[in-house]
Amino acid sequence: MRKKAFRAAFPLTLPVFMGYLFLGIAFGVLLASEGFHVGWAVFMSVTIYAGAMQFVAIPLLTAPFNLLSTAFITLTVNARHLFYGLSMLEKFKESGPLKPYMIFSLTDETYSLLCSTKSPEGINQKWFFFFIAFLNHSYWILGGIVGCLAGHLIPFDSTGIDFAMTALFLVIFVEQWENSKHHLPALLGLSVTALCRLVFSADWFIPVAMACLLLSLTLLRRKECL
Repeated sequence: MRKKAFRAAFPLTLPVFMGYLFLGIAFGVLLASEGFHVGWAVFMSVTIYAGAMQFVAIPLLTAPFNLLSTAFITLTVNARHLFYGLSMLEKFKESGPLKPYMIFSLTDETYSLLCSTKSPEGINQKWFFFFIAFLNHSYWILGGIVGCLAGHLIPFDSTGIDFAMTALFLVIFVEQWENSKHHLPALLGLSVTALCRLVFSADWFIPVAMACLLLSLTLLRRKECL
């Protein structure tokens, strides 16, 4: 049963593998450029497992520690994961002891796959979803290890390499735009976020935008249900 689920999940994760390998390498190289050992790449990729936050965490590790500032930055960068977890509770209700890991492992790419994919006939959905999440997590860890080792063995200028995460978000947005029949949520996301950035400071516009989007999408869904 688990072997069948693994074989069914693996091909679906290959595009994520290509993205995570290079993004993980970028993260590892940046981490190595600050003098951190490969053990840090493994530890952060296993326990944090949030691409954008791991990139942000590098300067936080080298700056004087400020608990409140670090907690606030983490919340704003990863606020979208609150919505990911809430929206997947129904799909994960039969995951049993795997449920905490499944919620923890909801990166943008894993969430996108789980939302758009159904388990093949005869394949246990719990294990099918688990292997999608686990394989993606493994790819990210591998990329971080390779990047950190390469950064120590082959020193080079890493300026601009952190743009890899921005590029990935753009690719995901374009892919979801092309596969979606309704573009209103995407347009709301762009317009509301841009407006909040103009009105609020860089420290506050993300949580305000998330709150506004949650309210807008909730009202939109209620209108469709009426």
